[in-house]
Order: sequence, then C-alpha cells, then structure tokens
Amino acid sequence: MNHLPLRRMPNRNYVEAQARIFKALGHPSRLLMAEALLEGPLCVAELQHLVGADMSTVSRHLAVLKSADIVSDEKRGLHVYYSLKLTGLGQFLTSTSAALDKRVQERQAQLTAMMAP
Repeated sequence: MNHLPLRRMPNRNYVEAQARIFKALGHPSRLLMAEALLEGPLCVAELQHLVGADMSTVSRHLAVLKSADIVSDEKRGLHVYYSLKLTGLGQFLTSTSAALDKRVQERQAQLTAMMAP
C-alpha cells in the first residue's frame, strides 16, 4: 500500500502568528489600506483619504498592520510612507476575490433557474 507523507503540522506559535496576520487584515479599513499598498508606498494622508477616517483612527490601523509585520514605514521629510511588507498578499487577495466571484455567479445561476418558467 502506498502512503502519502503526512503534512507537517505547524506548531502553536506559528499558527498564533498567522492568526495575528488574519486578525490584522480582518478590519475592512486595514484590508483596504493593505490592498492599496500593493500598488506601492503611500503616505498617511493618502491612506487617510482612501479610508475616509480621521488621522488618529488611520494611525491606529497602521499600528496594527505594522505590529503584524504586514507593513513597514519610512520617514521621508515631514511625511511617513507605508509599504507592504507581507509578500504574497496580492495572490491571497486574488484568490479570495475569485472565490467570492464564483459564489456570486453560483447564486446568480440559482436565481436565474428559480425565475425560469
């Protein structure tokens, strides 16, 4: 009998670190900022405009993202620019978007079938 090798089970610390990343991305404003940073570095004012929140709220969101090692910051003159540090986030977002699109298409097909004479 041919046995496939068992996938190595991650240790608890590793899983908890992953959970911190997912938790940090779990807020719509933080996810929006992280997705915007896929295009390149942005200053806090640009992120504030994107999210539509006050500066202190955006700063708290950025602190959460930085704490989870999702973004890094760099001071340039009077401005602080944030960059995406988490490689592969674009692939993850593409994958989740594809799953959401598929779900919408399936629901649309169900509705169409229900409406058919």
